[in-house]
Order: sequence, then structure tokens, then C-alpha cells
Amino acid sequence: MHTFYSPSFRAGAREGFRTFLPLSVGLIPWALVTGMSMVGTGFTPLQAMGMNVIVFAGTAQLGTLPLIAAGAPVWLIVATALALNLRFVIFSAAIAQGFRGLGAAPRWLCGHLLTDGVFATCMTRMLETEDRDWRLGYYLAPSLWSWLLWQGFALVGVLAAGSIPKTWSLEFMATIALMILLLPMAKMRPMLVAAAAGGGTAVLLHALPLKLGLFAGIFVGIAAGFAADHWPKKPEAA
Repeated sequence: MHTFYSPSFRAGAREGFRTFLPLSVGLIPWALVTGMSMVGTGFTPLQAMGMNVIVFAGTAQLGTLPLIAAGAPVWLIVATALALNLRFVIFSAAIAQGFRGLGAAPRWLCGHLLTDGVFATCMTRMLETEDRDWRLGYYLAPSLWSWLLWQGFALVGVLAAGSIPKTWSLEFMATIALMILLLPMAKMRPMLVAAAAGGGTAVLLHALPLKLGLFAGIFVGIAAGFAADHWPKKPEAA
């Protein structure tokens, strides 16, 4: 408990919040679309918000809603959600050192709150800093802000479902928000190769039933990124 009152925790929280605030705007259309889509699939407002609080993973929610609507088998829905969230295994491994010195409970909480935007914002600074309290504040402030923003605008989407004209194309805005998160992360060759291979495969196979083209794109992207990371580089010219 002392951690949350320490000056370094508050300093980290202020810096983390300021850094993440501009990026967090991209969550708004994404949350709106997710809330509207859940109601459009047949969820009651209570069910939709219950799923939103428990799952807290927009990509997995949007990716599995068509399967739920189509009456797909439960194993396929679960497998799709796991595949869409597979990146968090990589994120967790990459950022784990930032939580050194913390107990199990705060680690579980931080794991539940991890999002693409928070990972992209916090990882580098957390790994560079030795102050445990500062690191925790730097991570928790944007994470809790993401959670509140997401739940609030998802609720707006749930309540406004059917009232917002489809011509507003909010789905397209959600895609733009994802690209804003992706592009700063695709700086190295393996990431670029994974994004190109996975995205290209998903587009080429989009006509497959039950979103299996998306499945294929995920695994092709992972395999391509792994191969690019381990491909021997050409020796530099003398």
C-alpha cells in the first residue's frame, strides 16, 4: 500500500498518463464499435458489459462476435480468441522485467490491464528504470485510464446501438486506431515481415468460412516473423 503513496509512484503515474493520453483517443471509436457490435449480435446490455469487463480485449471480442452470431462451435470461438490474443504472450515476455520486485497480486492485475497501446507506450521506459514504484506508476496510470475509457465508451456504444447511422462507418475508424498502434511497433525487419505476411494471408483467404482466413493469417505472420528474426544476415562489406 505504501507504494501508491510514494512520490516516485506518483511521478511515474503522471509521466505515464501524459505520454499515453494522445494515443488513448484511438480507443474511443474502437470501444463504441465493440459495444454496438455486441448488442447487434444479440447480447443484452448486461451481458455485453459483463463480457466487456471480464474479457477486456477488443480484438478478441470483435473477432469472435461473427462466430457467435453464426452459431460456430464453442471450441472454435475459444480457439479464435486465444489465437487473436497470442500476441500478449510475446508482449508479456518482453515487458516482464518491468515488473521485477512486485508480488503476485499486482502482477495479475497488471496482466489483466495490458493492452497494445500500453505495451507500446510503456515497455522501453519501464525496462530502462530501476525505481520499482516509478515503473508501477508509469504502467498503472495509462492502464487504468485505458480501462475506464474502454468501459465508458463501450457502454455508450451498447446504449446507442441502433441510434448511430451505419453510414458513419465507425468500423473503419476502429481499423485506423489499430493501425496507429501497429505502425510505431513495426520498426524492425521481423515485425515488418510478420505484419506483411500475416495481413496479406488474411486478405487473400478472407473468403474462407468461419473466419479461418484470419486464423491462417495469424499463424503465417508468426512463422514469417520468427523466420525473419532467425534468418542469417549478410556479412557487412569490409
